[in-house]
Amino acid sequence: MVVAVRAPPRLVYDDDCGFCTWCAQYADSRGVFELVGFSELSPDQRARLPEDYESCVHLLTDDAVHSCGRAVEEIGARLGPPERTLVKLFRMLPGYERIREPAYRAAADRRVLWGRFVRR
Repeated sequence: MVVAVRAPPRLVYDDDCGFCTWCAQYADSRGVFELVGFSELSPDQRARLPEDYESCVHLLTDDAVHSCGRAVEEIGARLGPPERTLVKLFRMLPGYERIREPAYRAAADRRVLWGRFVRR
């Protein structure tokens, strides 16, 4: 019997950004991911990403690419019980999918500010 071993999802992030790095390390400490900074992308990984990949975070699985707000949602769903519960609650909110990307963009555009509140 052959058992297929799936690679852990790759969390692709801006490794020049202190806040982004902190977020990636937080996720890695609470879930199972392979962290890949933009500066470490292989040609194959880069080919799977959207052309403007440097504008947000991505989660690469064996069969999908999730970007920006959707990536954060998928990452949260793979973390511990508190984060998974939060994702479930957000998904139940009316209009959640409509506001997910604008909310992500609002937070991502202020990452320098958020970086002031995290330990590096």
